[in-house]
This record gives sequence, structure tokens and C-alpha cells, in this order.
Amino acid sequence: MSTQINVVRYASPLGKLSLASIDGKLVHLDFEDNDDRLKTIQSRRFKNLEWIEGGTAPADVISWLDGYFAGNVGALPMHAINMIGTDFQKSVWDALTKIPSGQSLSYAGLADQLGNPKAVRAVARANALNPVSIIVPCHRVIGSNGTLTGYAGGLDRKKWLLDHEAAMLANAA
Repeated sequence: MSTQINVVRYASPLGKLSLASIDGKLVHLDFEDNDDRLKTIQSRRFKNLEWIEGGTAPADVISWLDGYFAGNVGALPMHAINMIGTDFQKSVWDALTKIPSGQSLSYAGLADQLGNPKAVRAVARANALNPVSIIVPCHRVIGSNGTLTGYAGGLDRKKWLLDHEAAMLANAA
């Protein structure tokens, strides 16, 4: 028996996003030019996937993305997302959601927050495997020296997202 995964395209200021859902829950959000990454990650998590282009994505996710790109920081739609990973990965992804919009944290700082300062590489790997970019803000993690590093969507997009969030905060003040 196969599992249906619906892939919907969302037009963002950074290019089209691919939103993949299974049973009405978002399992992956990434840039359309990373569809190979989407298929690789989800094929490891779910066996016998039947890829369906179109359908619907969770309405709360679309609403959040609309607000985010319009400059409004809203509550994360985590109830509409199915984050599948190891307990360690889930702890990293949960910690990412606690980095405030407009702020950043180093991989070492994130490892410290998780109570495991020696796990910098493991934190970086879990961050790289984040299946729901933007909503689970892996773009807020930077190098210890303050440089932008390691973003599957590309460093230009990472910079745009960080600048966008800084502007949202400035406008809210």
C-alpha cells in the first residue's frame, strides 16, 4: 500500500516553495529548486510514496506564510505540521522554533541551549535535515563568528529571510 504525498506550489518573494502534505498535515516545506532534497528526505521517512502534484496544503500553513511574507509575525502553525525525525532531531527543531524572529543563534549556542555543548556537529546535521524550512526557522542559525553558513535554500535567501524578519521587528516597534 502506498502513501499519498501531495505537493502544492506556493509563490513567495524568494521563488516558489514546495509544500508537501500527507493526510492533511505538512511534512515538508522547501524551495521548489530543492525538490530532489524533498524527495530524498521524505522517501527515507515514508516507504512507497505516491507523489501527487496539486491538491491542498493545510490552510493554517498557507495563512501563516501569507502573513509572514506580508510582514506579520504570527503564531507558528505547528498543529498543522507532522515533524518526523529522531528524538534528538525533534529537540533541535523545537529549539529552532524558540529563536525569536529577527534574532539569530550560533550552532554552538544552540547546542549549549540543548544542554550538550559538544554536540555542535550533530545540531548542525539535524538543522540541515529540518523538513519544514522558514516555519521551523533553521535560517536563524549562523556560524559562531557571525557569518551566514549552511542553508539549503542558499545564503542569499537566508540573508533575505533574516533581513525580512529584522524589518518586521523594526516596523512593529
